Amino acid sequence: MNYRHIYHAGNFADVLKHAVFARLITYLQKKDAAFRILDTHAGTGQYDLSSAEAQKTGEWQTGIGRLLATEIPNDAAALLAPYLDAVRALNAAPQITAYPGSPKLARMLMRKQDRLSLMELHETDFATLQARFAGDHQVRATMLDGWLALAGHLPPKERRGLVLVDPPFEKEGEFERLVDGLAKAHRRFATGIYCLWYPIKKGAPVAAFHAALQGLGIPKILCAELTVRSDRETEGLTGSGLVIVNPPFTLKAELNILLPFLKERLAQDRFASQRSFWIAGESDGES
Repeated sequence: MNYRHIYHAGNFADVLKHAVFARLITYLQKKDAAFRILDTHAGTGQYDLSSAEAQKTGEWQTGIGRLLATEIPNDAAALLAPYLDAVRALNAAPQITAYPGSPKLARMLMRKQDRLSLMELHETDFATLQARFAGDHQVRATMLDGWLALAGHLPPKERRGLVLVDPPFEKEGEFERLVDGLAKAHRRFATGIYCLWYPIKKGAPVAAFHAALQGLGIPKILCAELTVRSDRETEGLTGSGLVIVNPPFTLKAELNILLPFLKERLAQDRFASQRSFWIAGESDGES
């Protein structure tokens, strides 16, 4: 309950997460039918990068700050456009002071027929989140443990949807919770798209996590990882990963463009790396 994303908003992990999240929303828009987005750990929805908290860490400067200050090749620019256009729309260039969390990004990309369900347990952050979307009939914010939402709020009545699970990883057992939560959610809503975020740092049980996901028997699970520095001299976050269940058929090829570009531009030392591969389905083990 002590985690506050304002200290980390707009960092390299947010760039990866939100760039892919935007691609998934864009894919769902290819059909006219309505869809619902469920964000299980919503936070406050939008962040002030000029705040004392964001300035204390300055993590956004080596994430979204660096990305917006660089030339982007046409192929990567086209894929990043939904995400970066949303960020730019909140700011008066060249200053960057506002950053959209996943709720705000989702809301900016949604159509009039789509809906957004937001879960947040932190009392103060929930109050901010609720106020931010007050009066918006397309958005519903609920003060609830996001893990409970995976069982209680699925399937959506629209029968099309995207579920973002982005826990703070401040407690032991979060990797196991991700596996168990996905298993329960998938049983209720097998056709949904799921996007699960996880940290990469020294000692993180990432290999065991991937093996456990493979053991669920879910037909299609794609993974994307971006590491920006070595973990030899730090116990902190050095990379992050996304697990995408039922990914759009175009996503693997898009990751093959996005990940090398993000590694090049967001690298903090020569040990930066990236990879995308199938945990289950398509070409198992492909990287």
